[in-house]
Amino acid sequence: MLRFSLKSLNILNNIIKQKPTAFILFDNNFRSILQVQCNSVNQRFYSKDSKYQTPLGNLLSNSKEVKEVNKEKVGGGGGGGGGGGGGEEEEKKKQREQSWRTMKLTLVFFGISFTCLGSYLVVTLGAPQKDDEGNVIRDQFSDSFVITAYLMRTFRELKFYSKLLKEPSREKLLPDPLTYPYVQPKYTLVLEVTDVLVHPDWTYNTGWRFKKRPLLDYFLESLKDQYEIVVYTAEQGMTVFPLIEAIDPKNIIAYKLVRDATHFSGGHHVKSLEKLNRDLSKVICIDWNSKNVKFNPENLFCIKRWTGDNNDTSLLDLVGFLKAIADNDIDDVREVLKVYRQYDDPIEAFREKQKRFIDQLEAQAAAKREQEKSKVSRWTPSFLRRSSY
Repeated sequence: MLRFSLKSLNILNNIIKQKPTAFILFDNNFRSILQVQCNSVNQRFYSKDSKYQTPLGNLLSNSKEVKEVNKEKVGGGGGGGGGGGGGEEEEKKKQREQSWRTMKLTLVFFGISFTCLGSYLVVTLGAPQKDDEGNVIRDQFSDSFVITAYLMRTFRELKFYSKLLKEPSREKLLPDPLTYPYVQPKYTLVLEVTDVLVHPDWTYNTGWRFKKRPLLDYFLESLKDQYEIVVYTAEQGMTVFPLIEAIDPKNIIAYKLVRDATHFSGGHHVKSLEKLNRDLSKVICIDWNSKNVKFNPENLFCIKRWTGDNNDTSLLDLVGFLKAIADNDIDDVREVLKVYRQYDDPIEAFREKQKRFIDQLEAQAAAKREQEKSKVSRWTPSFLRRSSY
């Protein structure tokens, strides 16, 4: 258990002569301590010599010695290993220096690039405007210091371009309504293109293709006299314009509004119906995504998204709904749209209401026929009796 020297044996012998009542042997920081309780007196004997250690202390000390020896071997490396370790350190040092040099060159390159670009923007956008004769046009920054004036003009132009990207490109998206003798329809119908009029499809072999919705021609022909038809979408004009020409060869669609007419908000292009230059009480927007019309939800008639089904007949029912509004000369279409906003499929709800209304009309017509038939039977003479009247 413990290694005891001759001095330690003498100490133990003296302790035994005193007849201790208890011995307690323990270790503190891997050094041996002997605590003796004799006649209510506690005595401790310490051994600071490294050779008087507990087994655990010996084990730990041996492991430390082995680690130190290994470190010395690795560090010394003998005569031949020292050169290899030094070479690896030199190689790592060169790699670190090369990485740091590359990073500094990259930062310098980007710094110079941004400085040149900023200077170009300030010189180009901050320059004062000139008239046709080349004379400088004075503005609110002309009396300021030259550098300040250039910076303020640059900031003004950048703010203008930022607003141009986020807001519609013009205040009035549509021209003023037609006046007599021209005919201006009372209602304005705003249509989404994607998944309402056409369905886009993309493959590796064909690229983008667009499928025309069933009954689209009938839809446009039926509403052209009562509605001013407008296409309003967030798609790019280079895609929309040729597509509309293909699906509407008769040019029934009066106006085409694309992405530059939308309002960019929250990472989404939103249709600004208030900028249509039309009375919103007479505007109906047909779309499948309510986020596209989140500024004017009261004008939205949200239908289900068309996914290319050839048996779809929703446009037929939609014609009935829109013609019912026009035929009844509704003053504010938003009141009607509010009723159908509570349904997940408003076209299906209108179809059911229309069916119930038709059944009711047929029942009334049948009751009326029965009533007329009974009146005729009263006036018909009988061979057995005279007429009641």
